Amino acid sequence: MKKTILALTVCLLAIAAARGQRLSVSLDRGWSYTPGWETDLSAPGQPVNLPHTWNADALGGKPDYYRGLGGYLKAVEIPGKWQGRRLFLRFGGANSVCDLYVNGKHVGRHAGGYSAFAWEITRYVNFGGRNIFWVRVNNAPDLDLPPIAGDFNMYGGLYRGVELIATPATHIALDDHGSCGLYVTPTQVSAEAADINVLAGVRGSGGEIAVVAFILRDGEGNTLDSLTRRVKLDEGGRSEVGASFPLPQPRLWCPNDPYLYDMEARVSGSGGCDTVRQSFGVRWCSVDDSNRFLLNGKPLRIQGVCRIEDWDGIGNALRPQNHRRDVELMKEMGVNAVRCAYFPNDPCFLDLCDRAGILVWSEIPLVGAGHYRGKGFNDSETFWENARRQMREMICQQYNHPSVVWWGVFDQLTQRGDDPLALVRELDKIAREEGGGRLTTAASNQDGDLNFVTDLIGFNQFMGWTSGQPEDFAGWAADLRAGFPELRSGVSEYGAGGSIYQWADSLVRPDFAGAWHPEQWQTRFHEVYWAAIAAKPRFWGTFVWTMFDYGAAHRTDGARPGVADYGLVTFDRSVRKDAFYFYKANWNTAEAFVHIADKRREVWNGPRGTLRVFSNQKDVELFVNGVSQGLRTNDGLGRFVWEKAPLRQGENTVEAVDPMTGARDKATILVREQVSLPEPSLPGGTGRGAAGNRSRSGNR
Repeated sequence: MKKTILALTVCLLAIAAARGQRLSVSLDRGWSYTPGWETDLSAPGQPVNLPHTWNADALGGKPDYYRGLGGYLKAVEIPGKWQGRRLFLRFGGANSVCDLYVNGKHVGRHAGGYSAFAWEITRYVNFGGRNIFWVRVNNAPDLDLPPIAGDFNMYGGLYRGVELIATPATHIALDDHGSCGLYVTPTQVSAEAADINVLAGVRGSGGEIAVVAFILRDGEGNTLDSLTRRVKLDEGGRSEVGASFPLPQPRLWCPNDPYLYDMEARVSGSGGCDTVRQSFGVRWCSVDDSNRFLLNGKPLRIQGVCRIEDWDGIGNALRPQNHRRDVELMKEMGVNAVRCAYFPNDPCFLDLCDRAGILVWSEIPLVGAGHYRGKGFNDSETFWENARRQMREMICQQYNHPSVVWWGVFDQLTQRGDDPLALVRELDKIAREEGGGRLTTAASNQDGDLNFVTDLIGFNQFMGWTSGQPEDFAGWAADLRAGFPELRSGVSEYGAGGSIYQWADSLVRPDFAGAWHPEQWQTRFHEVYWAAIAAKPRFWGTFVWTMFDYGAAHRTDGARPGVADYGLVTFDRSVRKDAFYFYKANWNTAEAFVHIADKRREVWNGPRGTLRVFSNQKDVELFVNGVSQGLRTNDGLGRFVWEKAPLRQGENTVEAVDPMTGARDKATILVREQVSLPEPSLPGGTGRGAAGNRSRSGNR
């Protein structure tokens, strides 16, 4: 059946190609995977579909998970009618080094695990016959290839899709850093007007004259304007052609109205007409002298989270439904910005952010190790060149996404030993000059000159987790703003671990490196931090570490080795932790909800207990065993508290109700034999920690 579907798809492509059109066919199904030592192409392999990673061992918390070679083999029939067309294989991502062989001949090598890339294979294939595609992928540690450190798993494999693309002889470029070859740049943007500049790369025969038509459409598909240009290709068969459209009264892209326009480019030349379409948004961003983030000239409070692109059970081999689920959960909580931590994310995720109105911080994998061993920089020319290439690949491939508003240059680098400062300056320059007017930023956890290179800087802060108390954060923030008022500072990470299986009878900061990460402490941490952030906004943006638990095979802390439990949602996305609902109460005003906190706590101590509720409503009434405990009013942070609520021995039914909308939540509380133990203290306690905790740095 799979072979029949593939044959039918290729047949349809053959008909389209004969008409001079571009079409692509997914090659995600029907590969054979072999271990790295196997070079005999006739040897039996494991049937796999893409996306795929071989690192299930990393998900089991195996710190020495396999990092080495793997092989992928596939046979494809290429129709004879495709003769005269140009064929490309495009890989969405292969971690980390990828070699392609077609019919035994080496086509090329790509180094860099988080960007797309394409190779032309026209001269390697047998038209009208069977073709063998052999792909060798290697995720072995390589000091010349970033990342070389970091608090995440570096899964190996073809973990994003592969497509076969057939184009006319003259076509829009597929060889420009893995991009689509079409770039749209809104300039001079205001509420009254904008200029829409478009640039297309054209490829064909040397000296050929090609005709390029650009068509601008609105989000409903109506044609707003069109222009035609003629271009002569150089001796190498390459050229670029551009145009500009005035757009009066543009509908500006923003979280509440993520409106998308459409740009189409048609290239007519030898072999037919090639077409590429790209959606884009019109908006502009800045940070003012008060360190406020402005979108379209208006202040926007960043309600940000960090996301690492992996899932329990499948590693980094995410499907579209996984990306959709992540965006759904972020929208439910009220997120309007996401930092794609450590590396560029899948274009599918960015498409979803475009349409959901979620702002994106996208960064290259120039990652330091934080307080883990090793460092993220190697002062070799090969390392430098690859970092430059990865920056350009990220920019070119994500250029048309209106959601991408920040280019991230590095995370947690240090200036000990080999100093990365010169490279960071060069990468920042590339991002400023080629990045479409976006802001540059970075995530830092130390003092030093690195903090003053990019337009903006974010600091990773974990006071109240790795040391001190959560209340120390407010003092650090005030000192930072007073000492460096000119620095455009944000918080790139803040968070604490929290296991849904662990509960404590009192709130005491646990050992972050230990196995005990009670969820209540994570909730308290976030309540204190957000109270400080909301009361005195000092930052252009803040980002919770992290939205989801993630895989880090070297970790031994928390309830499950190999999983970092900093997420507001579990690794498999099945459970929203209490801190999720705290943020939902503060960030999502559109959906009325009520949530009883601490209800995963298996056994309570009686006869009275403090019961807490999170809600985005004004008033909530609490019932214990059917008896009303009275109405409480929102404290301004979505919290409602009933102290000394009567609890009987055994099971108790607790229900919280919003009297206006009827939103409610119910829980069963089990009280054991009456013992006298201290109640968990509420957020807002004292304790500044050691003076050293008020430095400008913080480690995860």
